[in-house]
Amino acid sequence: MKESVTNCTVEEAMRLLGGRWRLLIVYFLLDGPRRFNELRRCVPGISQRMLTLDLRALEEAGLIKRTVFPTVPVTVEYRLTEDGKRLVPVVKVMQEFGKWLLEREDVVEVS
Repeated sequence: MKESVTNCTVEEAMRLLGGRWRLLIVYFLLDGPRRFNELRRCVPGISQRMLTLDLRALEEAGLIKRTVFPTVPVTVEYRLTEDGKRLVPVVKVMQEFGKWLLEREDVVEVS
């Protein structure tokens, strides 16, 4: 990950969650564990490579846990850790903000 430029706490959070997909991945893990392909179906615009990279980054940060089950074929499941569950209020604020944006776009005239 990139180095912090300002040492600001907001920048620290954005370094981890500032990508297009990471907070969305967290959102889809709020309902419980999901397998890799389930996550790909939840986020159809994400490439396999990007999903892999973002899952690794979130795992490295201790926000999600990757569990490999010894089945044939191998089953891999991702779930939020206790630290990852601390993002619930962040996701809720983003949901409310997104809702406000969508409602606002209905009101704002497009020129």
